[in-house]
Amino acid sequence: MKKFDGILLATDLDGTLLRADKSVSEENKRAIEYFKSEGGRFTFITGRTPVAVASLCELLHPNAPIGCMNGAGIYDRDKDELVWSITLPDSVKELAEFVELEFPNTGIEIITKKKIIFHRQNDFTAKHIRDENLPVTEGDFREIREPIVKILFADSSENLDSLSEAVIAHPRAKEFAPIRSDSIYYEILPQGISKATVIKKIPELLGGIITKTVAVGDNDNDAEMLKAADVGFAVSNASASAKASADFITVSNEEHAIAKIIYEL
Repeated sequence: MKKFDGILLATDLDGTLLRADKSVSEENKRAIEYFKSEGGRFTFITGRTPVAVASLCELLHPNAPIGCMNGAGIYDRDKDELVWSITLPDSVKELAEFVELEFPNTGIEIITKKKIIFHRQNDFTAKHIRDENLPVTEGDFREIREPIVKILFADSSENLDSLSEAVIAHPRAKEFAPIRSDSIYYEILPQGISKATVIKKIPELLGGIITKTVAVGDNDNDAEMLKAADVGFAVSNASASAKASADFITVSNEEHAIAKIIYEL
């Protein structure tokens, strides 16, 4: 029996595994390889889409399905497909149209199972494209015929504070699960979906070999995942909500947090 047999280690990316410059430290890389060599299953649970994690998959070779789109999908890297997903009802377009009219400077991204469609771009969507090396497909959400998995609004923190209040007050709000995934990103997910959904679902897809789930995160959208895991770690740079939901607080994302957790395990 190996040291980490039966353990699933699932980490958020931005602000957790990744440093501020979006790189992965050599200490984290070595620890992840050690963890996998000793029987552990390693993966990401992230707000990113499958295309936005491609380079990190090549770098770190996760050996478990990847939770993506803040819990709305699970991506199998070997099959190069979503093996599980849930989509939004068509009424979400009413919410998108409301934001389009009421917040004319907010960036709007529409995420389907296979692509990201930029309905309206701004400086914050440009940052998103640069940070995650995203392909740019422009389009109007009203013309999208395929199922929508999530919608992302990108703007300044102050503007998103106002936007989130307006969205919550919208008549359609109870049909969806809005979440602040970053200071400059506000997302609309299917009702009842969060990262907690996939931290529970991935062990099922692995066929019952997982006996303990360990989750690591830093932001409000990680809070439910940290509660749902058998052991939840928040990095020291985490939001108050993430810290309150965690079992333990570890070092920051700049101090090789994943390596420290692995060696503590």
